[in-house]
Amino acid sequence: MKTILVTGCAGFIGWMVSQKLLHSGHPVLGIDNMNDYYDPRLKEWRLKGLSGDPKFRFVQIDIADYQGLRTVVEPEKVRKNLGSPVDAIINLAARAGVRASVEDPWAYLDTNTRGTLNLLECCKEFGIRKFVLASTSSIYGLNEMPFRETDNTDRPLAPYSATKKAAEALCYTYHFLHGLDISIPRYFTVYGPGGRPDMSIFRFIRNIDTGKPIPVFGDGKQKRDFTYIDDIAEGTLKCLQPFGYEFFNLGNDHPSELMEVINLIEKHLGKKAVIDWLERHPADVPATRADIDKSRRLLQWAPTVGLEEGIRNTVQWYREHREFLLTLRG
Repeated sequence: MKTILVTGCAGFIGWMVSQKLLHSGHPVLGIDNMNDYYDPRLKEWRLKGLSGDPKFRFVQIDIADYQGLRTVVEPEKVRKNLGSPVDAIINLAARAGVRASVEDPWAYLDTNTRGTLNLLECCKEFGIRKFVLASTSSIYGLNEMPFRETDNTDRPLAPYSATKKAAEALCYTYHFLHGLDISIPRYFTVYGPGGRPDMSIFRFIRNIDTGKPIPVFGDGKQKRDFTYIDDIAEGTLKCLQPFGYEFFNLGNDHPSELMEVINLIEKHLGKKAVIDWLERHPADVPATRADIDKSRRLLQWAPTVGLEEGIRNTVQWYREHREFLLTLRG
């Protein structure tokens, strides 16, 4: 089985992708800078679950560090540790969050754009032919829904989506100049067990459980294509197939109002929410919805977990780890 490099392996999606690769027999070289954008103890918890597999190797490094990255990816070193050099890279290391990117755009530029460039350079230098770049539905901005891969994405509304757009453009350049095979999944509002404590569903569950107000921006009628983590990870792995250069929407194809999510959390927790109504942020779009026809056709992928099942699973995970999760900062 060929070795796959997963960046951001201690992050939410990177953790699940790494798990699925290991379960299928692939050696995984995982890297993560373990930053404190949210509580690193959750990243350590995820990493602990991966580290028990002998096919997994972890290196703490920032993908913005080009020279350090070259040393980690060097073929003979990887072969010595995992039996084969890196055959493909799945780049899940990213600064996430629309609102936070407005406050500190430089951090997003370093990780999302420069980090991607560094990884593409490693692909070129070491003959790694397959590259998967995780991108975002935020890149569609105010386009009409459902969002399609052919939509114009030249008007990003925040530094987060702008830096992801720049990363996508770099990927095309390296495909054109160096023949890299590149797939770019665009994720739509990922949630589920193991999720980030700064994300809305995690925050809602914890606050409703402890009787604290939950922040709702706008009127609560904004819609998102909430997509369960296992479905996202499966779609990401299907992107390892050879496609040349392609984009793929990975979304639930069934947007739900934020208040519907809150009501489901109330139902499965058996508690009512106290809502702190806040003004809508200008970088927040009123709705997202993925057109996934292309993913169905080329990836043979479609979501399998509905919102109610996904929320139920997430609440159950929270209950099982409640004592630990209540100590985390967002």
